[in-house]
Amino acid sequence: MMRKKKRPASVPVDDGPNPLHAPKSKKKSSTRPRVSAPDEVPDSVFVQMLRQSGITLKHGSMSNEIAVDQVVFQKRLEQHLRKNPRYPSILKEFISGLEAHIEDPERFRNCLLPSVPRSAGEGETSSSSFQESLVRLLLGVEMIQTLVINTLFEKLPEFMIEGVGDDGLNIPHLIITQLKWLNRVVDCKDLACKLMQLVSVAPVEIQRDIITSLPEILEDSQHDDMARELNALLKENTQLTVPILDALSSLSLSSALLAEVRGAVMATVSAVRLEDLPVVVKFILHSISASDGVEVVWDLRKKLDLEQCMLPSVLQASQSHERSQRSSAVPSCSSKDSVALVLEVIKSAVRFQKTTSEAWLKAVENVQETEDHKVLDVLVLLILHSTNANQSRRGAEQLLKVKVRGGLIQEALLSRTFRDHAQVMRGYFPSVLSLAQTLLRSPDCCVVPFGGHMYKLAFTTFDSYCQQEVVGSLVTHVCSGVSGEAGVALELLCELVSQKPTEMAQYAVFVKGILDYMENLSPLQIRQLFHLLSSLAFRHDQHGGHGQDDMHIVVRKQLSSTVLKYKRMGIIGAVMMVGTMAAPRSTAGVSQGGTLPKDIQRQVTALLDLVRSCSEDSPEASALYYDELASMLQTCPLDPLVQAWIGKKVLEEFQEDFVVDLGPEVAGSFPFPASVMYNLDEEESQGGIAINLLPLLAQDMPSRADGQTPAAHRNPRRRVSPLCLSSYFRLLRLCEEKQHQGDLEEIDALLGCPLILTDMGVVEKVDSLSKVDREFLCSLLFYTINWFREVVNAFCRQTDPEMKMKVITRLQNITYLQTLLETCLAASPGYIPPLANFDCECPDVLAPPSSTAPPKKSNKKSQGRKRKVPGSKNSSTDSSQLEETAVADESQQDHVEKEKEKGPRTAVSMSSYRPFFRELDLEVLSVLQCGLLSRSVLDTELHSKVREEVQLGPAELLFLLEDMWRKLTFSLASTPAKKAPFPKVKADRALGFSRLQHRSSRDVAVFCVQLLPAICAHLENCHNRCQTLLTENQGVVDALGVDVNEQHLLRSSYQLLLQVLDAAFSWSGFSQPEQRSLLKTALGVLTSRLKEEDTDLSLDQLIKHSCEYLVNFRSTVPSLSAALSLTQLLLTLTQRGSPGPGCNRTAVASLAKHFLRQEWVTVGGAKDRGNKPNDVLHSLLSLYLEHTDDVLMAVEEIAAEGIPELLEAVKDGRSRSWATLCRQTFLVYYKVLMAELEKSVRKLPPGRQTDSKEVQSEKLLTWNLAVRNFHILVNLVKVFDSRPVLGVCLKYGRHFLESFLKLGMPLLDYSFKKHKEDVQGLLKTFQLSTRQLHHMCGHSKIRQDMGLTNHVPALKKGLEQFVYRVKAMLTLNQCQEAFWLGNLKNRNLKGEEILSQRSAESDEEDEESSHVPEEENEEEESDGDGKKNAHLEEEEESDVSD
Repeated sequence: MMRKKKRPASVPVDDGPNPLHAPKSKKKSSTRPRVSAPDEVPDSVFVQMLRQSGITLKHGSMSNEIAVDQVVFQKRLEQHLRKNPRYPSILKEFISGLEAHIEDPERFRNCLLPSVPRSAGEGETSSSSFQESLVRLLLGVEMIQTLVINTLFEKLPEFMIEGVGDDGLNIPHLIITQLKWLNRVVDCKDLACKLMQLVSVAPVEIQRDIITSLPEILEDSQHDDMARELNALLKENTQLTVPILDALSSLSLSSALLAEVRGAVMATVSAVRLEDLPVVVKFILHSISASDGVEVVWDLRKKLDLEQCMLPSVLQASQSHERSQRSSAVPSCSSKDSVALVLEVIKSAVRFQKTTSEAWLKAVENVQETEDHKVLDVLVLLILHSTNANQSRRGAEQLLKVKVRGGLIQEALLSRTFRDHAQVMRGYFPSVLSLAQTLLRSPDCCVVPFGGHMYKLAFTTFDSYCQQEVVGSLVTHVCSGVSGEAGVALELLCELVSQKPTEMAQYAVFVKGILDYMENLSPLQIRQLFHLLSSLAFRHDQHGGHGQDDMHIVVRKQLSSTVLKYKRMGIIGAVMMVGTMAAPRSTAGVSQGGTLPKDIQRQVTALLDLVRSCSEDSPEASALYYDELASMLQTCPLDPLVQAWIGKKVLEEFQEDFVVDLGPEVAGSFPFPASVMYNLDEEESQGGIAINLLPLLAQDMPSRADGQTPAAHRNPRRRVSPLCLSSYFRLLRLCEEKQHQGDLEEIDALLGCPLILTDMGVVEKVDSLSKVDREFLCSLLFYTINWFREVVNAFCRQTDPEMKMKVITRLQNITYLQTLLETCLAASPGYIPPLANFDCECPDVLAPPSSTAPPKKSNKKSQGRKRKVPGSKNSSTDSSQLEETAVADESQQDHVEKEKEKGPRTAVSMSSYRPFFRELDLEVLSVLQCGLLSRSVLDTELHSKVREEVQLGPAELLFLLEDMWRKLTFSLASTPAKKAPFPKVKADRALGFSRLQHRSSRDVAVFCVQLLPAICAHLENCHNRCQTLLTENQGVVDALGVDVNEQHLLRSSYQLLLQVLDAAFSWSGFSQPEQRSLLKTALGVLTSRLKEEDTDLSLDQLIKHSCEYLVNFRSTVPSLSAALSLTQLLLTLTQRGSPGPGCNRTAVASLAKHFLRQEWVTVGGAKDRGNKPNDVLHSLLSLYLEHTDDVLMAVEEIAAEGIPELLEAVKDGRSRSWATLCRQTFLVYYKVLMAELEKSVRKLPPGRQTDSKEVQSEKLLTWNLAVRNFHILVNLVKVFDSRPVLGVCLKYGRHFLESFLKLGMPLLDYSFKKHKEDVQGLLKTFQLSTRQLHHMCGHSKIRQDMGLTNHVPALKKGLEQFVYRVKAMLTLNQCQEAFWLGNLKNRNLKGEEILSQRSAESDEEDEESSHVPEEENEEEESDGDGKKNAHLEEEEESDVSD
């Protein structure tokens, strides 16, 4: 440190002309033998001056020596040059010496390399250890800087081609390095020009070197000019993208120039090389600001397509380096995965810039179409979730839920993300797991399957650690106690076991822990759990194990329990174990011989015997066992020997327990006289068989124990209950099907055999029976109907015409018996039917609700019938389970009259009793394909034939359509509501669909497509029948002589047919590419009904023709509900086509408008009124306004045409042009019009300063129309001033005002000067509406109605903001002097002033401002200068209450 202080004093100054001679002589003494030193350069002016200044030049590879400090050297040299007598010519001479010196490449290299300090030998002070090169020191001398730079640039081309020399030095790079970080650049502009000239001719490597060095060479004053030149160069040469962007990132640019450069860079994103992409993205993201962040990120997202960038070979080559590269945001070698680096760049920008994270969220949120979403969106959401920068985790979760709920981000996109970016996704596994957990736990059932798909992809894509985490998380879901969450998790685990059994076997110990939490699981979930555990424990490639022992212990413990809940668990678990253990082995064997080892076969039969013995004492447990065993036979292939063993025992026991031989009479004492009923084999009435139902029921009823028949003691060791009849028969039928490949010849007598019942004429006297007898009769009817339902399930697949006739007859029996059952149930309040579905865990769910419906005339009774007349002759009615269907038999009119005399009876809805009926198989719906069936019957003399015909009647059609619609709604629902995580909701919805749950949605869809021709045929029949009735009655719906019951059936069938088609085409699977062929097949069916099928039609053409086919039905649609169903069906079809506006969208609006203009009445001729018709009208009107081309024009048409017509009509009249608009439906119209108007203005684009005059005019015209419509609707409260109308106006008026402030006022800001008249007119119209809203606020406060006053504070705030926002607009346009405020008086709806709490001061203010007209508009044009006087009146602060 002391030497450094003394160093300046070691340079003496002489009195002579050259003050530097003394140090020079001192140097001479130290370098006296210079002539004899061969390593020094010969003397010249250049060399001498350098030596005098302190540097000695060396030859060869020896570095130049410096003896003084660098600053001292530069000062000495400058003094030598300036004080030289030949100045300024000495400068050129000096530079000539430099040029001569660097002619030698070795010398030039020495001049570019750092100098070395001379060692302190002779008392000389040594300089610092690091010294700049000679060229660098010369560049620091300002008087020769420009000349040295020119010399360097002249010298540089000599080394352009050579590149890196033998010594490893790159001379061009060394030359450029000399120019960096100079203290001052004398002529910066000239230097920049020379550098760019050099770039234009230099090789690529030197170009890159120069460009990347520009920020360190140029001064700030040249940054803008250089940025423009680099921007132009970027467009010409894409090879220089990376260095140019690196340079631009380091330049200090103005915001306008930065935006211009960024725009040019953005244009190259789509065409840039893959390895340059990370740098491009980094530059764009690092150059955004808060004002333009959303717009820039939106453009970047639009141009950045990772799916096109991703090459499989590149991905595979980069996977091995991915982990080490993840921490770097800039690629350092070509082997790195560029896509991963792009994501790292995004992650870095999101983490450190709040603007960027918010902009990405907004950009993804603004994508509104499914096909517009990219893999990048999913990855960005994961990045935002993982970094949690600026609390972005919650925002990413919410946005993902919204996108999934709306169907915008679908499973196919997620699958592509995992497939193409597996290594990248692995880095975000914690976020993937967290999001999957959140989605699976969500109460929104629409997002749950997406979370499950994330789990599956994570398990199948990632390593063993991730797989273990996935299984552990799924087990946690199962044990959570939430039914829906546990069900979905169990389904996922079952799928993983079936797809990846080897991998899942490693984590069996995790799954086994669920056994401790079975109390919280439903029967379906217990079934899934035991199937899962059985698949893991009894796999064919492993032997024994603790898993098998644990399952046996658990099952035996549960079977021995006396609590039905635990016994049910044991039965389900044991049957699922049997299904896995008895599965046929893969070894080749004879079909009739067994493939199981003997010990396994013994275990299976022993387990079945154990279950049977443990369930004998409980009919519910036995019935559950039979149902579970039947389902297992239907879904799981079993070993032939085990199957034969089960079938033999079932057949023997069924014949023994439930079948009796027909005799001349039925012996025994029963509550009702026994009769043989519903025999379809009349010729075999003697010596035939019958189902022993009435005696078994009498035996089973505790109160009838003394009336048991001798037949009841045939097997005293086992209790026989009619509760098991249907379940046992189902098991018997499936055993026969499995053993005889679907042939039921062995048991076909059960299809037509009669039942031992009682004469159904007793139903007419049900009111005179005791409560016990009434309930006994109800139970008898329930058992009979459930028997027939299982019989139809069994034989609906048979192809023999005679058997088909019997199946249809049994359907007629069912519909007829349901009418009798309704009568009995109406007379038996509080009655709980016998169970029919035994896997329900909660009996409370099955309890039918007590009927609270208003009294209704009962017309569901039947007249007495001959007990042996086939049921086909008494089936003309049905109890439809739709609310609007009330069916009655023509033969029951006399009985109805009697009921009128007796008094009203509470109506019974059969829908509440649906859980007590046996489930119909999906195949039963194939009966819809049956037409007219006939058979020949021989008479007693065997020589003449009688022709008997049977066909599907209206009641049977309605019965099947109701069942089909429920099944399609359950299986093909567009939203997976059956997985809702609320136990009661799930139980209610899934109840009665136990068998359907075993069928995949695609199987149901395929089966439905096969039935489409029959559905269309029935629809056309209904259409033709309606057309015939209208023709016969000259268009009068309620004409005299019209059969009301037939009309009810026809209307209900018509609507259900449309609902069935809508449910079928609403299946979300049709949007998947693999189901496209099935969709085209379904559409081809509809198209073929209109024209000959053409296999070459595209999907859009098929949709167009299908819509044309459906539109033909609009003329005969019988009700407003059916009209809505047809419109929704048309909308569903149009959504299956290609995106974008088209004629299909117009067809939906046109059809809805047609229905809205049509008058609708009920069958009796009354107007459709009530909540349900209003809800239907609301939906139909919303569909019309949502799909019309111009919402504002449509709203104006109704508001300016339809409503005035309504006001002119009589009291109960309606609008002439809009027939559905009457005073009872005005509220529906008003609410929809206000909601759609507010929604449409919310979608209007905001005004921009850059908009052209034409664009501004168009936007102003749109806002003028919207404000005019709003004014019309708001003023309607003067006529329709009911509380609901006021509530709607206050609510949507506030929303409209907020949208106007947010979107309309910016437009007025920029349009005021160019469109003064238009702006003035718009504000005048809008002021009239705001005044009316202000009056409504005062009215609400006077009435003190909480429902209305809740809207007042926010609305008043918006009105105040509007006043000051207009003032701000005038100030912006320099018209602030034209603005003044007045006092707006509080008034009621009639315009009368509210006089409460008027102070003397307010009276004076009113007198002072009385010169202002009461109806003065907010803005008027001044006569003087054409500016606006904004007479904006501020609301008075007075209150109307104490």
